[in-house]
Amino acid sequence: MDDAMNLLVVDDEETLRSVLSQVLEADGFKVSEAASGEEALETFRAVSHPLVITDIRMGGMSGIELLTEIKRHNPDSQVVIMTSHASLDSAVTALRAGAYDYLIKPFESLDLISAVAGRAAEKARLVAQNRQLVEQLQKANEELQQANVVLKEMALKDGLTSLFNHRHFQETLAVEIARSRRYEKQCSIIFMDVDNFKTFNDTHGHPEGDKLLKTLSAILVGSVRCTDVAARYGGEEFVLLLPETPKEGALKIAEELRAKVEAEPFPGREKQPLGKVTISVGVACYPEDGADAPSLLAYADQLLYQAKRGGRNRVLGRP
Repeated sequence: MDDAMNLLVVDDEETLRSVLSQVLEADGFKVSEAASGEEALETFRAVSHPLVITDIRMGGMSGIELLTEIKRHNPDSQVVIMTSHASLDSAVTALRAGAYDYLIKPFESLDLISAVAGRAAEKARLVAQNRQLVEQLQKANEELQQANVVLKEMALKDGLTSLFNHRHFQETLAVEIARSRRYEKQCSIIFMDVDNFKTFNDTHGHPEGDKLLKTLSAILVGSVRCTDVAARYGGEEFVLLLPETPKEGALKIAEELRAKVEAEPFPGREKQPLGKVTISVGVACYPEDGADAPSLLAYADQLLYQAKRGGRNRVLGRP
C-alpha cells in the first residue's frame, strides 16, 4: 500500500529478522532489514524511517548506540528495543535514552509484536501530525505578521505616492516639536502646493495628474535626509519635516526643491499657465514661527498662499 509506514528491523539473527518482517508486513508496514547497527544507520540516513525495531545486543554498534544516532538524526522516529529477560536493566536505560517501548525475547506471542509496533506507529503518526500542525501554525503566524506589517504601512502611508499620510505627519510633527522644546532645538517645515494643478488635471486627465504627483513625490524623497519626513498633506499639497534645521537651512532646501520641480520635464507641462509645472512654498521654523504644531502649520500655510498670490513658483519664509 502506498501509504504504508516505513519500518526498519535490526537484528544480527537472520531468522528473527525474517519472522519480524513477515509479521510486520502482514500488519501493513513497509519493512526494511539490517543485520547490524552500522548497516541500520546507513539505511536510516538514506531513508529516515518513522519506526525502528532493534535488538539491544549486536556485534559492533549496540542498540543503545543506534538509538542515540537515530534520535540525533531524527528525534521524531520511534524506536522499539528488543532485549532478553536478563537485560531488562538495559531496556530501562534505552527508555531513558528515548526509546518508545521494548520487547522481551523470546516473544510470548506474535500478537505482542503487532501490538507494540501498532502503538509505536500511532505515536509516530501523532508526532508527524503535530509537527505538521506546528509548521502550519508557524507559517500562518509569519503570514499574519507580514499582513500586520502591510496594514501598519497602509495606516502610515499615502496610497498614491507612498509618502507618509496626513495623520502620521501630524503625529510626527507633534513629537518632534516636543523633542525640540525639551532639548532647545529648532525644527522646520516646508509646506508646498502644486501650482495650477486643477488646470493640469482638466487638460490631461486625472491619471496623468496622479503620475505628476508620483514624480513629485520621488523628487521630494530624493532631496531629503533619512531623518526628514516627507508626507502628502492632501490633494496636491505636500509637506516636509526637517528636524534640527534652522530657517536658513530649510529655505535653502525649499529653493532647491522649487528649482528641481521647475526643471523637471513633466509630460504636458508646456500647457500649464506658466509653461511648466511649478510649486509654491511656505517655510516655517520652530520656535520662532510657532510654539506648537497647529500654529507652525498655520504660519507655513499662510506663507504658501502669499507665494501663490504673489505669482506662484516661489518660496517664502517670512511675510
